Amino acid sequence: MIIDTHLHESKYSLDSSVSLEEIVSRAREMGLDGVCITDHESNEITDEAKRLSKETGFLILVGAEILTYEGDMTVFGLAGLPQEKMHACELIELVSQNKGVAISSHPYRQNNRGMGDHIRDLRNLWAVEAFNGSTEFSHNMRAYHLSRELNLPCLGGSDAHLRHKVGRFATVFPDGIRDERDFIEAVVAKEVFPVTFEGGRFISCIEDSCPGF
Repeated sequence: MIIDTHLHESKYSLDSSVSLEEIVSRAREMGLDGVCITDHESNEITDEAKRLSKETGFLILVGAEILTYEGDMTVFGLAGLPQEKMHACELIELVSQNKGVAISSHPYRQNNRGMGDHIRDLRNLWAVEAFNGSTEFSHNMRAYHLSRELNLPCLGGSDAHLRHKVGRFATVFPDGIRDERDFIEAVVAKEVFPVTFEGGRFISCIEDSCPGF
């Protein structure tokens, strides 16, 4: 099962120009099995996403991308989002209390939103988004090698804000998932791996077949 785990739609992420319906349409065209909407500091699209998922039979999960003092993290399983900026370790603790997961987003992106080597100081981080569709390849590779070094699961997500960028990277869930709880359990169990969309199909990012690897 292949899911794009990092997407922004236009209603609640003002820097995006793609609607939820357009995201789902493009995802289905590409052969994705689901998407995760991770708007900036918002999960307000949850009810709309549930309705559309039920209407279309297409899996739509809702998390959020939260900017901490150290950098961005995507979080799942957290219904009430923090109202004030906090340190990454505090966000991890909050997510842990709610039995969710927090993932370091594009850690080596050079826009003051990547956590970089701060990841080494964090305890109980669940995963690293090593392959991000809006991040330079060399920075993605640094994130990938760090995830391997720290034995953290490695995810892929497009971070798309435009329709044509949906699915640039995604994550495989080998055993399949049905809902957010399954998503969280798969990340905790490290039963995920990243893929990229190349030549009309998804191929692994952690094998020689990944372009540039």
